[in-house]
Amino acid sequence: MTWGNGVLYVIVCASGAAGDVGRLVRLARDEGWTVQIVATPPALDFIDVPALERQTGRPVRSRYRRPDEPKPPRADAIIVAPATFNTINKFALGIADTYALGLLAEAPGLGIPVVVLPFVNDALASRVPFRRSVESLRAEGVSILPGPGQDRSGPPAVHDRTGDPEDRPWARALDALGRLRREAPGEVTGP
Repeated sequence: MTWGNGVLYVIVCASGAAGDVGRLVRLARDEGWTVQIVATPPALDFIDVPALERQTGRPVRSRYRRPDEPKPPRADAIIVAPATFNTINKFALGIADTYALGLLAEAPGLGIPVVVLPFVNDALASRVPFRRSVESLRAEGVSILPGPGQDRSGPPAVHDRTGDPEDRPWARALDALGRLRREAPGEVTGP
């Protein structure tokens, strides 16, 4: 696979930043990715579904497909952005109670690289369950982005849209995928 010419699943969670996920789609498409948006059910209220479908040329998915519906292409990589406290904790525990979490539950076992861009407030990010979840996911090779200015093993980012250029959080997620490729040339199996 030529990096950037594959299928990138962008899993969108219910966060105020979800309304800006079109920026990530634009950046990813500029790099040659085919983008498939997968939204958690609550995220559907935070995104402009028709606009994202026009932008990607693909339907936004939020539920498992029916047997008569076509199967989407397999993901070559996944970015979870914005990632919420709830989704990160469920992902770490292997809870697959939504389509998005089902995809995430399988990804590490399939060797699909996953980058998580947390949008979590300071109070939630300081909780022991959250810190354990981040540690657990990192141990499985999932890239949880640290806060701006921290090294890659630092605490997870508590991103907001203040003080960051508009595309910066989204570009950081794509940069992390690029690092995965440089660290594991050939077949990408994770960070």
